[in-house]
Order: sequence, then structure tokens, then C-alpha cells
Amino acid sequence: MTEEELTRLAQWDKKYLWHPFTQMQTYIQEEPLIIEKGEGSYLIDLKGRRYLDGVSSLWVNVHGHRKKELDEVLKAQVNKIAHSTLLGLANVPSILLAKKLVDMSPPGLEKVFYSDCGAAAVEIALKIALQYWQQKEGEKYRRKTKYISLAQAYHGDTVGAVSVGGISLYHGIFQPLLFSCFYTFSPYCYRCPLSLEKESCALACVNKLEELLAQHHEEIAAVIIEPLVQAAAGMIVAPPGYLHRVRELCTRYKVLLIADEVAVGFGRTGKMFACEHENVSPDIMCLAKGITGGYLPLAATLTTTEIYAAFLGEQNKTFFHGHTYTGNPLACAVALANLELFAKENIIAKLQPKIELIRRGLNRFNNLSRVGDVRQKGMMVGIELVEDKATKKPYLPELRMGHQVIMLARKHGLVIRPLGDVIVLMPVLAMGEEELNQLMEITYLSIKEATEN
Repeated sequence: MTEEELTRLAQWDKKYLWHPFTQMQTYIQEEPLIIEKGEGSYLIDLKGRRYLDGVSSLWVNVHGHRKKELDEVLKAQVNKIAHSTLLGLANVPSILLAKKLVDMSPPGLEKVFYSDCGAAAVEIALKIALQYWQQKEGEKYRRKTKYISLAQAYHGDTVGAVSVGGISLYHGIFQPLLFSCFYTFSPYCYRCPLSLEKESCALACVNKLEELLAQHHEEIAAVIIEPLVQAAAGMIVAPPGYLHRVRELCTRYKVLLIADEVAVGFGRTGKMFACEHENVSPDIMCLAKGITGGYLPLAATLTTTEIYAAFLGEQNKTFFHGHTYTGNPLACAVALANLELFAKENIIAKLQPKIELIRRGLNRFNNLSRVGDVRQKGMMVGIELVEDKATKKPYLPELRMGHQVIMLARKHGLVIRPLGDVIVLMPVLAMGEEELNQLMEITYLSIKEATEN
């Protein structure tokens, strides 16, 4: 590609595209990074420059870019059919994938409803939960129309998903569109909402949830939670036992538990699903992102047979929800191949030494004067930058310190994204040890250069 063509593409990018979660006034003042190709753990731009993919192309890539087996499955499927509707019809890949998902998911989840993104999977879960109670035998259940979510929750950007979100920066302006929701504390140990110490708190943050359930369980349809890690909130890692306690409370008060595993599922926490760490089976589970190995949009909402059964019978009990590309054969075919590779290449077991390598490599980040907290669960890392380490005082938002760090990292050949002033590392699961060391070295030097010079 000639310099003239490169320049024209950059100009058209700034002139015509509106990028998500991006302040465009800033973006158009910077040189755009335009990716043309991928190879393994690397992104390659139009000038042939290579960048480690430090956030798995927004938390989706599993086996690396241009994985031969996945490429071949896509080609084979497109030679059969690219799409046919799932409304009243079936297709082979969607059936095989549904069985695979049920076989590998926590016990009790036996029905699969497809969609095309994480927010849609959550929206479906919320609607299923409400309609389930409305159609369950017993007048007392009709009041169960509300939800409990966590402060700083993020479940996507559709209106229902936003309604159970808790990050005002993203969603505050849309308040007039939203339905009301009860909120309980996030298990944010570094900035504990109860000003307690992690080592002696006895999971006191769960007590607020218990109080809400005790007072309002007759009107609560479901509790929705991101198991173990609140990713978009800044990689907030829940302490051990927290998720199990939430499950116990939902069971006791006869409230459904929705596990939003969109970000944490498919190996990100070191197990296939985050719920496995504490042997928790939710009533509804939302999946997306890594489900296709980073190839195509696909999501799934899994439920129990008991919930599914409440929708059987008269026409007015039908779940009237669907997407045009629900159960798309291309996406389902590559998702099935992705999950088969998890087993064939023993991905979860191979993650364990990588997780330990990352843990050891992160130790020195605590020595940086502007790093307040380092959080890790499996292959998910959050490094919180602060202006004052002793007081945990954050940087002024207008400094955009997180953005400064990731732009420096880009110069050194690493693509990462911040969540405010939390630097996020979410590497491709198949990334090798040498590349992981490089990722952490570049991140360390970029933080040091941005915050200490």
C-alpha cells in the first residue's frame, strides 16, 4: 500500500467512523492505528509494524489470530451455508454447539438460547427471569419484577443491561430510559466501601445483599453478578467465598442467580467458567466474547430445565425474543471448533504455568510509586494507577494517565486499553511465555515513564 493510500485511509477513518468508547475529539488528533492482519499473538498494521495483542482484541481471542483449524472450519461451513434463520428452523452447527455448551457448563444448565453479543445475552437473561416468575404457578410470584445488581457493575450497553449497570460515567445520562434496580456493594477490596481490611472483614460486603433480600425478596426476580471479576469496573477481583455466599443467599430467598460470564468465561480466570472456582451453578448464565475464539459475534444464554418449562404451553407463554442472526451457522461452527481446541490442546491446564508467570512478573509493579493496587485472577489483570500511593488519591481525570500509558506502550509494540486509570492486561490465552514476559516488561516501562518522569 502506497503512502498516499495510507494517508487517505487515515483521513477517511477520522472523517467517517465513530469509534465506540472513544472520545473522538482526542482520537482525531492522534495517528490512527489501522490493523490489516493478525498472526498468532500479534496485530499487524498497514505499515507492517507488529504489536502484541495485550487485550485479546477486547477480551475475545483465545488461540491467536489466523488459527489454522478455525480458518478451515469457517471455509468449510461457508461452502455449505452462511446463514439460515433459527426462528422455527434448526441448523447443524447450532445443535452441536448447544449440546457442547450444556455438557461443559455448571450442572443444571440444560437449555441454550443464542444471540449475538454479551449485552443481548444479558438482556435475554433479564427478560427470561421476569417472564419465568410471571408464568410460574402462584399469584405471589407476580410481584417479582425487580433485580439486584452490584455497584460498579457492567453488563453491556442495551437498555436492560444498562439498567442493571452501575458505572455512572458510562450510563448516567441514560437514566430516563432505565428501569429501577436495587444495588449492593461491589467487593472492591482496595477501596472497600465499608472501610474494612480484606484480611479481617469476614465478607461484610455481602451483608448488604442479605439485607436487601430479606426486605425485598418477594419483589426480586434475580440477582445478577459478574462472577469473581468485575471487569469493566477495573478488574475488581472478589475475595474467596464471595460468589459462593451470593449463591447461598439467592437459594435461601428463592431468587434467581444470573451469572454474567461474558468477560470471565472460556478460560479467562484459569478455569473454563469462573463459577467453577467455587462450585457454583447459577440459574441463568450469559456467555459471549471467547465463545468463538475471537472470530465472529455470538452469545448464548443458558438456563435450567425448570425455567424453560415455565414457557411451555399456551401461545402467550412463548418467549417472544429473537435476533436475525440468532444461531448463525458460521459463528456456531467456529465456536464448536474453538471449544474442541480447548480440549484437544489442553488449554486450561496449559494456562496454569502462564498464570503463575504473570503473578511473579507483576510483583515488581508494586514497587512503582504510582501503582496503588495490582489485581489478578487467572489471565485477567488490573493495575490501578494513583497520584498518591499512601492515600490512594486518584489522578485527576483530565490527565488521562491511563491513556498516556497505553500510548507509550503502543510505541513499544504493545496494544492495551485502560479502564480509566486502571491498566488492563488480558492476553491471548495461547500467548507464549516469552511474549507474556515482553507484555509485562513493556507495560512496566510504560507506566514508569508516564508516571515518574
